[in-house]
This record gives sequence, C-alpha cells and structure tokens, in this order.
Amino acid sequence: MHRMQVTHHPISGRRPAGAEPGAGALPGSHGTAQAGTGAAQADAARTDAAGTGTADADVAGAVGEVLRRLLRPRVEEAASADPVFGRDVAEPVARFALHGGKRMRSQLLWWGMRACGGDAQAADAALHVAAGVELLQTCALLHDDVMDGAQVRRGRPAFHVAWHDARPGVRRAVPGPTFGDSAAILAGDLALAWADDTVATAPLRPDRAAAVRGLWQVLRTEMAAGQYVDLHSQATGCRSERTAVRTALLKSALYSVQRPLELGAALAGAGRAAADALSVAGRCAGLAFQLRDDLTDAFGDPARTGVPTDSDIRAGKPTYLVAVARRLAQRSGDRAALRVLDRRAGGAGLSPQAQAEVRQVLESIGARAAVEAQIAALTARALDHLGAPLAGLGPVARSRIGDLFTAATRAAGNAASRGPVADQAELDPVIAEVLSAAGHVTEKEDMR
Repeated sequence: MHRMQVTHHPISGRRPAGAEPGAGALPGSHGTAQAGTGAAQADAARTDAAGTGTADADVAGAVGEVLRRLLRPRVEEAASADPVFGRDVAEPVARFALHGGKRMRSQLLWWGMRACGGDAQAADAALHVAAGVELLQTCALLHDDVMDGAQVRRGRPAFHVAWHDARPGVRRAVPGPTFGDSAAILAGDLALAWADDTVATAPLRPDRAAAVRGLWQVLRTEMAAGQYVDLHSQATGCRSERTAVRTALLKSALYSVQRPLELGAALAGAGRAAADALSVAGRCAGLAFQLRDDLTDAFGDPARTGVPTDSDIRAGKPTYLVAVARRLAQRSGDRAALRVLDRRAGGAGLSPQAQAEVRQVLESIGARAAVEAQIAALTARALDHLGAPLAGLGPVARSRIGDLFTAATRAAGNAASRGPVADQAELDPVIAEVLSAAGHVTEKEDMR
C-alpha cells in the first residue's frame, strides 16, 4: 500500500487569514490507495456495477471526497451568517475534518457494511454516514483537547492553542476561559451540528433508517458519557480497576470500533447473528485499542505518534495501566512503588524526573507486560469472532476488518501480523466482567 498523493482543492474561493491549523486551501483526501483518486472512487461507489468496487481500494479517500462535497456549502452558509465566523471557525473545522487522520472509524463502518453484503444503495449511504462519524470525531477531538489542556494534535498546535496565538487584535487578558478555549468549544459544537445534519440527510433505505439513526443516537450519548466518566474519575481520584475498564469501554471501545461496525451492519440490513458477531468483535478490539493507546501515552515515541507522551501521567488519569500497577504493587508489598504511584495521582506539577519514575514503576512492577497480555488476549478474541460466526459472509471484508484490528492494537513500529494473534493470556476477571455486563460472551465454545 502506498500513501495517496495529496491534492489541494479550496472549499471556497477565499483563503483565511491567520495561522490556524491547516491554514490555506483545504487539502485533498488523506489515506492509502491502490489506484485512482478520491473523487473517482466516491463517484464509482455510486455508479459501478457492484456499487462498491472502487471505494474498496481507498475507503478513506472516498469518505474524504464525500466530506469535501458536503462541507463546501456548509462553510459558505457559515460565511453568509457572518464572514468572520466563516473564516475563523467554519473553514478551520472543515480543514481539520478533511485532514482526517487515519479514518479508522470510517473504514470499520465501510467494511462492516461490505462484510454483511451491502449493495450499491447501502454503499452510498455508508459513505455519508461515515462522513458524519468523521465530523463527530472532529467535535470530540476539539473538545477533548480543551478539557485535557493538550498543546499538540496530529503534530501541530491544537486548535484552541493556534486560535489564541493566531488571532490579531485578540486581548490576552479576558475573563473566563481563554479566547482559544471558547472558540474551540464553539468549533466542536459546529462540527457536531454538521455531523447530525450529515446523518439526517444520508440516503438511507426506509426499512433500515430507524436502526441506523438509533445507533447514531447511542453513539453520540456514549461518546459524551465516556468523556464525562473519564473527567469524573480524574477529578475524584478514583482508583477502581473496574471503573478504569468501564471508562475505556465507553470512551473508546464502543465509540471507535463497536458502533461503527454495527452501523455498517445496519446499513447492509445484516441478520442478527452477523450483527452480533461484529458487535462482540468490535467490543473486544475496541478495548484493546484503548489499552494500546494508554501504553503509547506512557511509553510511546512522540516522533511517531505526533503527540507528546506522558499526558495521562501528568494529568494523573486513573487508567487501567495505573490500576494494574497499583494492584501488583499492593500484592507484592512494594511500598516504594505505591509511593511513586500515589505521588503521580496528584497529576499537576510532576517534574520530568518524577514522570520517568512513574514509567519505571509501570515497567518494573509488571503492569506494562500485564496490559500487553490483555491486548493480545482481547485481539485474539476479536479475530475469533470474525471467523466462524461470519463464515460465508464477505471474506475479503472480514480480512480487512481483521487487518484494521491488528493495526490498531499492535505497538507502533511493529510489523503487521499476517496470522492470528496468539491467545497466550486469560482475560483479567475485571475485564471479563465489564465485557460480560456489556453483552459479551467470553467463552469461545459459546460463539455461534
């Protein structure tokens, strides 16, 4: 796979002033492609005999082109309401959405639809709903960066930072939140409104519209709930391992993996067995994805990830990784490790040396290895549910979903695995309990 060449097409005839993220003409779709351009792929998804063939080669590009087509009139509408709002808020939001990151959620939605045999009409609807998911993710990232006080996003200044620094004439001393924080909140609200509009106007089949819109409503609520539970746990100093897993499930597993797959299945009109198998697979892979994210935050290389590491450590977030470290330290009677972890719970003001001490404890106490084992076990179970339960349905699509699972849950820099993930560890009883409460069947022999 080769990275698709980036083309530049402005969404309006005006280049915005300032140095906000992505200033200038809006970029072309990002992603990987084997052939063709994003525009051709998006058109082909609606016109080729299979209704899906060309978009299969570059899902991210096809979704990006749908986004570009949908966002152009929305940015113009915002500029008509107020030119400064259009320039300062709407255009940067559109550019951010079009940069798009990896578009993992869109790809999972698409391949969930393809695995369940979606036709040309389902494919067209899938591209539109996927565009809505990308706009919802834009909202989530803009708001998350404000709540976390993040300075960098995708290797560039976070929106609230760039807005505050780039606006000529903005007074530095203003009451309440900074100008950048307030602008980023409004930008996230705008992205959420665009996301809802995109899904509301998607060309859904009447017999599938209720299921798709019901899942969309659940997805939005779970996204907000996950963010709040994360915020609440941090504010209260919660040390519950179960709460840490539940937070990871709400904040990432459901929103990022399970629900996109379920949306794809609903768009295709999937039967109950196939939809349930995708749901369980997505839940397991999604939790593994969040656990990998926790490890990457603690031990990752910023040059690879595009964001600073140690943000969870500095903020004192009660992640599953830290909860496991505390359990292992208590079990072994390692008081020195507990003191380091207790000091870290204070969050703000940790020196680089103190952050390094926390990382050393996470490593030496065995927490990092324990979380790696859970990632492997969860990924193995996710791949198992793509096997027998979905036999006879879209083998290529199932393989693509498996590849996305593996890519999302492996450590950065590791070569992609071409075979099944080794199931070398039992699930942590706490993880098994939370998954079971969410409707997961942990025993392989119970999978139908």
